[in-house]
Amino acid sequence: MKYLIVGLGNIGEEYRNTRHNIGFNVLDALAKASNIVFEDKRYGAVATLSLKGRQLILLKPSTYMNLSGNAVRYWMQQEKIPLENLLIVVDDLALPFGALRLKPKGSDAGHNGLKHIAATLGTQAYTRLRFGIGNDFPRGHQIDFVLGQFTEDDMKIMDDRIAIAIDIIKSFCLAGVAITMNQYNKK
Repeated sequence: MKYLIVGLGNIGEEYRNTRHNIGFNVLDALAKASNIVFEDKRYGAVATLSLKGRQLILLKPSTYMNLSGNAVRYWMQQEKIPLENLLIVVDDLALPFGALRLKPKGSDAGHNGLKHIAATLGTQAYTRLRFGIGNDFPRGHQIDFVLGQFTEDDMKIMDDRIAIAIDIIKSFCLAGVAITMNQYNKK
């Protein structure tokens, strides 16, 4: 069985380690822990991980956030991955920093990456792992906050939260979305 795990973010040094790139950070940590490396391929950086008989294709789109759907659609078609085996790792302003929520479907909640994926796939019924980045910014400064760096306090718990996100990804592939939600969403 194949799975496409997509970490959303923006390419380029100016976006490295920004809140909007938490999807990239989670996939980078998973690749490092699994001793695999990303290769630049069409529409993004790709790495392949074997997990108990399952093949996980990790994708960090190179299309910029607002065009993420192009990379997702291409790799789903290329690898013949069904919609139920797609997982998007995304930053979420509506959740406190470090909160993790797995959802089998939902709205884009104003997130341009999710909006483009839904428009490209023609559905919002794809699984996403929402990684809370908080919303501690003054009115009208959302873009500065999302494209800003994590605070020192955030960084103190970042490794722990990313480790749990990796566990959620593995559980999604091994046990499915319902069991994984029951196990992790209540924490």
